[in-house]
Amino acid sequence: MMPQTFIFIGRSGCGKGTQAERLKKYITEHDSEKREIFYFETGGGVRKFIGGSNFSSSLAKKINESGERQPSFLAIWLWVGGLIDNVKGGEHIILDGSPRTLLEAEVLTTAFNFYSRGEVNVVYMNVSREWSEERLSERGRADDATLAKRTKRSKWFDTDVMPAILYFKKTPFYKFHDINGEQTIDKVHEEIVNKLKSLS
Repeated sequence: MMPQTFIFIGRSGCGKGTQAERLKKYITEHDSEKREIFYFETGGGVRKFIGGSNFSSSLAKKINESGERQPSFLAIWLWVGGLIDNVKGGEHIILDGSPRTLLEAEVLTTAFNFYSRGEVNVVYMNVSREWSEERLSERGRADDATLAKRTKRSKWFDTDVMPAILYFKKTPFYKFHDINGEQTIDKVHEEIVNKLKSLS
């Protein structure tokens, strides 16, 4: 199996992390060359950052508590640092939850060009706003605790993230996979694997 690159993108609560982990397991089992996998989850990176004690962390924590989206410069800094520190060449790359704006998507394209990554698979976990907000309520995280926070997440997905998704969809550099996320976990995984022909 040649080195593969994946972006998991979709509304909060759509199951990106779960499906990224399932894909990691699938690749591990089917890659005869046993390549390493670099996996970066933006939400986890943000949560780790806001747990810090410096001034920037305190500002990011306030943004997180309000339910607003973190600024693009911070998100870019997080995943750029992950790439610079971990990419050695030849591994599979899975990004979960990035990018979150058109600007971030364009910067990410320059990163993939820099690392000479070939065809990049975008796995769009397509769920409705109502479905997403219901799952956020069920999972019980502190940053999803109130209806106001869940509503804000939905709003900035529509205004900020959707332009990035449309960019991926129309840019030939990316192979766009529209996945029905409102299925069982197993069915979603099956659809992802079936659409990722390069893994066969």
